[in-house]
Amino acid sequence: MNAAWLPLLALATSLVAAAVIFTLPERAWRLRTAINLAAAIAKIALVVLMVRRIADGIEDTLRFQVIGGVDFVLRGDALGIMFAGLSSLLWLCTTLYAIGYLGRSPNQKRFFGFFGLCVTSTFGIALADNLFTFLIFYELLTLSTYPLVVHKGTPDALNAGRIYLRYTVTAGVVLLLGVAMLYSLTGDHSFSSERGLAPYLDDHRGLLTLIFALLVGGLAVKAAMVPLHGWLPRAMVAPAPVSALLHAVAVVKAGAFGILRVIYDLYGIELSVALGVMTGLAVAASITILYGSLRAIAQTELKPRLAFSTISQVSYVVLGVSLFGPFGTIGALAHLLHQGLMKITLFFCAGSYAEELGIHRIDELDGAGRRMPLTSVAFTLGAFGMIGLPPTAGFITKWYLGIGAVEANMLWVVAVLVASSALNAVYFLPLIYRLWFRPAPTESGKAWPNEQRHGRLETSAWLLWPAVFTAAISLGAGLFAGLPYSPLEWATRVAVEEYLP
Repeated sequence: MNAAWLPLLALATSLVAAAVIFTLPERAWRLRTAINLAAAIAKIALVVLMVRRIADGIEDTLRFQVIGGVDFVLRGDALGIMFAGLSSLLWLCTTLYAIGYLGRSPNQKRFFGFFGLCVTSTFGIALADNLFTFLIFYELLTLSTYPLVVHKGTPDALNAGRIYLRYTVTAGVVLLLGVAMLYSLTGDHSFSSERGLAPYLDDHRGLLTLIFALLVGGLAVKAAMVPLHGWLPRAMVAPAPVSALLHAVAVVKAGAFGILRVIYDLYGIELSVALGVMTGLAVAASITILYGSLRAIAQTELKPRLAFSTISQVSYVVLGVSLFGPFGTIGALAHLLHQGLMKITLFFCAGSYAEELGIHRIDELDGAGRRMPLTSVAFTLGAFGMIGLPPTAGFITKWYLGIGAVEANMLWVVAVLVASSALNAVYFLPLIYRLWFRPAPTESGKAWPNEQRHGRLETSAWLLWPAVFTAAISLGAGLFAGLPYSPLEWATRVAVEEYLP
């Protein structure tokens, strides 16, 4: 049975929630919260249902014609549901966190309305079955995240928003040019086409290479690959829930996921290798990984350090894609989920430190682990995962990427992975040391920059438990990596489909 309504219904949960929230009065705090949480839970339930159907070999597809030869298509396949599952789970976590973070601050109707549109866009990107549908949601993601970046309305926020638009709108134009050129060549832009692009290789090698460069170049902006990364550190002026959303699931992951679609479902791995573009992509990803890590070391504030860490970490996905072999693919796909869980944990914790203690600078973290122990345990687990220490989820993906590099006879990639892990340790371990082993300001009669004195350890439950939950899930993804439906098991399923169709 093909339930064509299922992808549309799963997409509509956040879209309808956003539409309703825009119509509510600003003071309707409880109703807005109930709508957000109900829609997030419904989306997760529908994703679980789609996962079960995909496991049974059923891919639900919704299709209708827009204009002659161009269709709007949503399809629940194994690769798309990975990204959709990540976005749905983290939407619920970020919604809970944002409710506590924003409190009763103004303009929440606008925030949560565009927040819902952002999740809708991400979900649409995950389930899009052709470049036309993908492009619609990709551009909607730009438009829906801009109001979130500039939410505070400060000069810094407005400037960051302008830079964000310059980067992403230009990238959208480049992507659109690639889509138009591909369609003019083939008359098809489907991710599930059986014909593929191989028949055009002999006569149009140069054109296919140019189109590949345009598509990947347009996507690399949102993936924050060097030198197209400049918008991301500046976007850190946004509220902590927005930073978490940008880094863990929405914008940067949409770019990386788009590159996955282009290589695996549009060009195909064999054609991509035949065009000779994969080594160049691996080099670009490696440069981004090392550059992001080096820049992270130089940061003196916590959120910018995490931002440059994201620039580095997301390119592990692109690096894994560039390795011709199933192990590299498994590492890339698993990291798509693992990095999201680890990075959202770190941003949740950073936001909690800022709200509870007024901590923004790294040298202000001293002793915060004893004041906020559960938050700091979550932060520590996220940091250990980023370094790649066993048994965290980060170790699993780096292990598979290393095997993939050996399998592809690209031993220099192993050196990149080792150097990157060492650099990760350089910029994360001092944070852990400050949290747990440096004396707190209160021990010398001083105080943190803006400590909220509520007579409690930690912070509010709205801020604490989402971080603890995502930290626990990221640890579980490493400890129980071999279980059915784990990120690693599902990544293996996708890799098998790619290399052993």
